[in-house]
Amino acid sequence: MFAGHLGERQLAGATLANSWANVTGFALVVGLSGALETLCGQCFGAKSYRMLGIYLQASCIISFLLCSIISIIWFYTEPLLILLHQDPQISKTAALFLKHLIPGLFAYGFLQNILRFLQTQSVYVMPMVFSVIAIVFHIGITYGLVHWTALGFLGAPLAASVSLWLSVLMLAFNVSCTKSFARTWEGFSFECFDYILTGLKLALPSATMECLEEWAFEILVLLGGLMPNSAKTSSLLAMCVNTQEIGYKITYGLIAAASTRVSNELGAGNPDRAKNAMVVTLKLSVLLSFAIILALVFGHNIWAAFFIDSNASNAVLRQDFASMTPLLAISIIVDSVQGVSSGVARGCGWQHLAVYVNLATFYLIGMTISGLLGFKFKLYAKGLWIGIICGLSFQASTLLLITLLKEWPRSDLSKNPEEGSPVLV
Repeated sequence: MFAGHLGERQLAGATLANSWANVTGFALVVGLSGALETLCGQCFGAKSYRMLGIYLQASCIISFLLCSIISIIWFYTEPLLILLHQDPQISKTAALFLKHLIPGLFAYGFLQNILRFLQTQSVYVMPMVFSVIAIVFHIGITYGLVHWTALGFLGAPLAASVSLWLSVLMLAFNVSCTKSFARTWEGFSFECFDYILTGLKLALPSATMECLEEWAFEILVLLGGLMPNSAKTSSLLAMCVNTQEIGYKITYGLIAAASTRVSNELGAGNPDRAKNAMVVTLKLSVLLSFAIILALVFGHNIWAAFFIDSNASNAVLRQDFASMTPLLAISIIVDSVQGVSSGVARGCGWQHLAVYVNLATFYLIGMTISGLLGFKFKLYAKGLWIGIICGLSFQASTLLLITLLKEWPRSDLSKNPEEGSPVLV
């Protein structure tokens, strides 16, 4: 946002850099941390409190190793983007942005692990308060570095890195110094190296599961660039993707609650209570998504104004977004169902199954339908979005079917809570 006010090239470079960062970095580290939803969640339910800290350390090591590999890719981003036929000047600007965002990548990896560690213990207020502090700090430092120093454009990624590290340090200090975490965090231990392989068995499919879904929406925007009037179509799809993402984030609290409750109950050996938690969370998620849809239906013009100027040249784009609102309503409803189902899958340790489901539904079904409707039948943006709806619908239906038909794991470790053995999923 701040970088975009410096010029058109800076805006394009920052946009390209953020898209590249999400696809090649942030989505991966978020996915890796999903292993803790299973491991820490079930250990907490089983009262094997000490193992939460061990798994957290193991997951941080995994994240550090992956971020080291990603940082090398980011460092040589410019030739890769040019190879993908991006504008050379914009590619150079995006590469500079990413090089200065590398410290923030490591912080983001650690941050996601700490958040999952807290989430599985149903600790939400503290992260929320620290997030508000970090956001306020981020706005101030970004404005200062971009406008008041010689850094200019490069101040934006540096500010993001500093803000992310601030969040990590605040949470880490609180966890290590607060008595309420004395049972789950006993300090650093070399024992964590013994559980890296256990973490990887869940972290890799969890990362793949996250990336397959994230990449599908990015591909959708790229396909829009291949259509007639590509600038308008890409802008319209970007607005829809951002709206969908914000709708998902609003319901994310319920998704996290589903994963936490399910993993806690399974760790305590209560699969029936875990199923009840899933049903309740699913109902609440759908109800919340209906509220989001009502706000979108009656306020889509106001919402569109956040993305585009209200001048006459954008009137057609505003009308197109209004015509996409019914399709967005359907996708938001379906996404709320699949979000809870995916959270349940992580809580149960079914990430490997979700990988196959996401691959089949998003790419074999969703992308195929998007291509046919968008290009063959010339429905353009609507056709592409209908394909995504089909993919989401098949994904949600398949995951729900798995939860109904598959036997839920009974990981009852509560009888020997002091043994500290890992949860087997």
